[in-house]
Amino acid sequence: MDRLKLNRRQLLGGAALAAGTAALPVWAQDNSTVFTPPAGAGVRNNISSFRTLNWQDYFANTTNGVILVDITSRTLHYWSEDQTIYRLYPTSVPLTEDLTRRGNTEVIQKVENPPWRPTASMKERNPDWPDFVPGGDPTNPLGTRALYLSWPAYRIHGTHDTRKIGRQSSNGCIGLYNEHIQELFGYANVGTQVLLI
Repeated sequence: MDRLKLNRRQLLGGAALAAGTAALPVWAQDNSTVFTPPAGAGVRNNISSFRTLNWQDYFANTTNGVILVDITSRTLHYWSEDQTIYRLYPTSVPLTEDLTRRGNTEVIQKVENPPWRPTASMKERNPDWPDFVPGGDPTNPLGTRALYLSWPAYRIHGTHDTRKIGRQSSNGCIGLYNEHIQELFGYANVGTQVLLI
């Protein structure tokens, strides 16, 4: 009797799940970072809380390209100067609000296989961390590429620890999967406008 009830619960739960997911739209995944909604889909949030945003709401122009980082939805948006390229990437964001910086900045340097040195405040919070990790080291927290911002010690960079993406996990920087930062690194220029909201 108890076994029958358990199976009935499983059956009803599975049916409810199947009915609920059947109503969700299915969009093809081709491993690209370009998202093209179906015709007539309009602007909406997906189930991961990503928000599609318009550059015009945040920038006066797209000179040198623009990067918009949405801390709330943990995403980075990129538009090329001629607006023919748009990319949306999932990111890691700072652990706490006091580590979070918002506002306008710009890319001032692009570095392949960047070396990493923790700041004094990072060492204070994590005294067991090394003083230096060379570029190219698989334990390097900056991953394979970094875009240095005009704010000291703030970067948009890759990470080898893919568990961090989509989470509050950084000490202030914005982290991307290595393959995403490599793509963004190719698009962004010194002088690319950046806004963190």
